[in-house]
Amino acid sequence: MALRRFIARRGTPAELFSDQGTNFRGGEKELREAFTALSPELKQSLAKEKIAFHFNPPAAPHFGGVWEREIRSVKQALYTTVGAQAQAEEVLRTVLIEVEGLLNSKPLGYVSSSVADPDPVTPNLLLMGRRDGSLPQVVYPATELLSRRRWRHSQILTDHFWSSFIRYYLPGMQARQKWHAIQVNTTEDKVVMLVDPQLPRALWPIGRVIKVHTSADGHVRSADVKIKDKIYTRPVARMVILPAIPDDEDQLGPPQDE
Repeated sequence: MALRRFIARRGTPAELFSDQGTNFRGGEKELREAFTALSPELKQSLAKEKIAFHFNPPAAPHFGGVWEREIRSVKQALYTTVGAQAQAEEVLRTVLIEVEGLLNSKPLGYVSSSVADPDPVTPNLLLMGRRDGSLPQVVYPATELLSRRRWRHSQILTDHFWSSFIRYYLPGMQARQKWHAIQVNTTEDKVVMLVDPQLPRALWPIGRVIKVHTSADGHVRSADVKIKDKIYTRPVARMVILPAIPDDEDQLGPPQDE
């Protein structure tokens, strides 16, 4: 059912990557048996739609390090937000879909050709082919914890998730092995994303480092970041350096001589 919901929302994937969970193995086996039992004509027409399953080795969750770390952060934030308290199904469904939108609005990198104004690439851009279209955040007083109105309750829970997610997820984005290795200093002209739990949810400000501030030990501890027409001074611990994603022209490379 989860696979059918995913395909109905996002389309049929060409490949699926997962661990050795019994539900995943059972689903792969059942789909394969159902495909084998089809008539030759129908099997031929559906062959191009067949999904390739890729499983990590048993007892090796580190093979899925990228998504496992993200799943852990989401689980921690959801447990802190919802915990053991019972929620109405409509409220919980709304919160989970809002959380999905938050995660898919997270920048993965920036288009290298956008020198003046870095253009972030997000999962939503890849999925929908356009910019994130989430609604603006609804702001409530800090003294209001829960509400009897379900729509307001769902927004408060989503705000709590955002605060917890940033707290759990930021260490994974900025891995700093203290006292074990020398970290490379942040340099000017780097494109960075500022992470601030005080900002409204789903706001990932992207800017370019225009000046670095060196401490007495020679390491860069803070920097000035220009975002649109404003300059912000922030510690490097609150910055995440984004990789440059080449556009189509960069991938084609220089023209070849005939």
